[in-house]
Amino acid sequence: MNDYIIFMHDDTETPMDVATSAWEDYFAMLRASGRFCGGSSIGPGICVHRSGQARPVTPHLSGYLRVQAESIDDAKKLLIGNPVLNAGGTVEIRALPRD
Repeated sequence: MNDYIIFMHDDTETPMDVATSAWEDYFAMLRASGRFCGGSSIGPGICVHRSGQARPVTPHLSGYLRVQAESIDDAKKLLIGNPVLNAGGTVEIRALPRD
């Protein structure tokens, strides 16, 4: 199994509330799959650079999930029922290589 991080963007047609039955159902499905490794909403923050001139934080990220899957295509199957995707928003899947 490989590790993947799924980023949710904040570009849905309506604001997303984490405390909805859609999220509860989605998290229940992920937990039942045995491949859910955690996640969280993403709040405000800062970027820090040694020179003192850091770029702004990436503003469109609203949350993340960490999952295990055989491949990106397999991880994509875990998006069934994802409230952000279902609301017309963007979901980004990225591999977490073992460096």
